[in-house]
Amino acid sequence: MSTPSASQPHGNPQSGLVRFGLAGAILLVLLGAAAFYYTSTLRGGDDASAKALRVTISANACDPNELTVPAGTTLFEIANASDRAVEWEILDGVMVVEERENIAPGFVQSLSAKLKPGDYAITCGLLSNPRGVLHVTPSAAADAEAAAQPTLTAFIGPLAEYKVFLTLKSNAFVKAVGALADAVTAGDVETAKALYPAARAAYAEIEPEAARFADLHNSIDGIADYLAHREADPAFTGLHRIEYGLFAQNSVDGLASVADKLVADAATLQQRLKEVKTQPADLAGNAERLASVAASAVVAGEDHYANTDLVAIAANVSSMRKIVGLLGPVAPTGAKDIVANLDADVKALEAKLDAWRKGNGFAPYTDASVEARQGLAQGFSTLAEHLGALNAALGLS
Repeated sequence: MSTPSASQPHGNPQSGLVRFGLAGAILLVLLGAAAFYYTSTLRGGDDASAKALRVTISANACDPNELTVPAGTTLFEIANASDRAVEWEILDGVMVVEERENIAPGFVQSLSAKLKPGDYAITCGLLSNPRGVLHVTPSAAADAEAAAQPTLTAFIGPLAEYKVFLTLKSNAFVKAVGALADAVTAGDVETAKALYPAARAAYAEIEPEAARFADLHNSIDGIADYLAHREADPAFTGLHRIEYGLFAQNSVDGLASVADKLVADAATLQQRLKEVKTQPADLAGNAERLASVAASAVVAGEDHYANTDLVAIAANVSSMRKIVGLLGPVAPTGAKDIVANLDADVKALEAKLDAWRKGNGFAPYTDASVEARQGLAQGFSTLAEHLGALNAALGLS
């Protein structure tokens, strides 16, 4: 793609609004953390559970930076001792095993991870910080638990249907990104603005699985909040970098190369989704992970410049409805109440979103009050809890 000829307007009237919006986003992060206190966080000064392993994130590192735990389930408590909201991830190569996002300064979030023996990387706040190491040693209890898990037979149908779903939706994402990139290359700011929400929503529909590829997720959907130099950071790429150029700067200057990379990343993701071997536990597990992330991130939002968060949130909910629909028929009789709860959870989130529908789309996220956003956060938290219960009932956790 060639470099567009459009130039950034002088004295951009939106710049003041953007600065105001970013200041508001910071406030929302803190308000969201306070709301999330009632679901999965503790204030930093509270007593930690005796069974939990505390990891403290400072400005540049984790403490401890190297951990050893036995295979099986470990409860971590992630304390943010820095002055910025941070995320914490456990990575197996490029694959995200577990994560928590939007941990506000002075707060702690808990995370339960079921781990197999091996060595994992852990992120320590900003994505530019050095990574730590998590050693997981074999344990007899974990071996016995793995042996007791059900066979794949009952999940062949749901897994096959989900593979078809991922294929179709990843194709749609590639197409949406291509259209957005073409508009950027042509220097057509208004058309690119109109196409951005569709590209964002297309990614959100495959996010339960796609977000596990940490390298591609950070490149495609990473936000400036977790980068050392924020919007000026060279690692700020993908959808949100284009969003920033279009909606904050009202320009496509410098976006051609970003669009080229996004198109290439989308194609790579499409291929990885074709090749990935989704396991039975991943269906509800991936949805649970995304719901937990949304519960802590939805108050502040991520589309800081376009305010199109509701489009992406609705697509996330749609993807979770698909997974719940696939697993419901294979749930044991004793889990029917859990399936009913999940259906009710999704319907409740959809009802909240319906209140903000506007024509064929949604109102700007700035129209949603803090209380309304906190309601969404609580809805996602409840959904995550019930998804975890479903995996347990299926013998997969």
